[in-house]
Amino acid sequence: MQHFDIVIVGAGHGGAQAAVQLRQLGFAGSMAMIGDEPELPYERPPLSKEYLSGDKDFERMLIRPAAFWAERNVTMLTGQRVISIDPDARLVNTDDREALGYGDLVWAAGGAPRRLTCEGHDLAGIHAIRTRADVDLLKTELATTRRVAIVGGGYIGLEAAAVLAKLGKQVVVLEALDRVLARVAGPALSAFYEAEHHAHGVEIRTGVMVTGIIGKDGRAAGVRLADGGSIDADMVVVGIGIVPAVAPLTDAGAAGSNGVDVDDHCRTSLPHVFAIGDCAAHDNAFSGGAHIRLESVQNAHDMAAVVAKLLTGAPKPYHAVPWFWSNQYDLRLQTMGLSIGHDATVLRGDPGARSFSVVYLRNGKVIALDCVNAVKDYVQGKVLVEKGVAVGPVALADTAVPLKTWHPA
Repeated sequence: MQHFDIVIVGAGHGGAQAAVQLRQLGFAGSMAMIGDEPELPYERPPLSKEYLSGDKDFERMLIRPAAFWAERNVTMLTGQRVISIDPDARLVNTDDREALGYGDLVWAAGGAPRRLTCEGHDLAGIHAIRTRADVDLLKTELATTRRVAIVGGGYIGLEAAAVLAKLGKQVVVLEALDRVLARVAGPALSAFYEAEHHAHGVEIRTGVMVTGIIGKDGRAAGVRLADGGSIDADMVVVGIGIVPAVAPLTDAGAAGSNGVDVDDHCRTSLPHVFAIGDCAAHDNAFSGGAHIRLESVQNAHDMAAVVAKLLTGAPKPYHAVPWFWSNQYDLRLQTMGLSIGHDATVLRGDPGARSFSVVYLRNGKVIALDCVNAVKDYVQGKVLVEKGVAVGPVALADTAVPLKTWHPA
């Protein structure tokens, strides 16, 4: 049986960054990374954007080349899935029946795409966008695809809609809530993006529930809706979130319901077991007191750094302003902070000019910004969010005055 001082489960952004940070901080012990995909760690955001469109080759998405991991003595165990752990014996068991011993375990397994459960959910032609294999399969079917139904009006769904529309497909987006991006943004931003997609020929239907996938010869041929209607489609893309991949941890007794719970040093309730990234539920300083999971590259990187610092003797608690981005058509949306619990919004700029920001306030203080083609607002707004600066709505709306004007001295 092999034994490593540190075993990292998950070869995405969090797992890769944990290994990178540990070596940069001088950790010289043995280290292994277990990933359930055959590839080395790669960037996931391009999957629904440049990789889907064919504008970016996979080699350019690798977080580090193979030589990097070899030179730093990181054992890469690809194509393996951890099915259970024994926290008392400090063992992880993989699906190829191999047991690995660990001194410390860093769980960075992320999650799996949430699947449809309605009638027809298992037909061919239904796709998720989470892995390279997902997108490679989808791309093989594009030549024979004319009309695409996308279930879910979040970032993944809208990014895929933008790419597929540019590729000449007829696209309809089906969102159960009353507007797209409803879980992550305010009504003003939702309305803007709905209009943009309409302008590019994408049909947006909100407030609709999918009750079944219509099949023909074993493949998806349409979508059935709760109102009795149906939509023809040669392909169905599902973007309705992820299911955190934490079953081996919770089966072993780790606390958590939506993911696995961690403290401000990313420690789970199991000894010598840490969790980072999409699957780690935590009390975030910028969430208004909510216990949340953050599905973002930023969160994965910053949590990885927290664990690396703790394991190398220089602990520093997690305290990072969340940020996100989304590319759709020629629009770059950059979000700083979390708009959870906001009680007011300020529109800064003109959506008609396709460059503006929506500023979110709670009790008069800036808690988040959604910036569309407005990089200066995004960069300068970070301090306002981080420090919880109070700025009046009229002042915030004045684009002639830069946001850095209100940075604390």
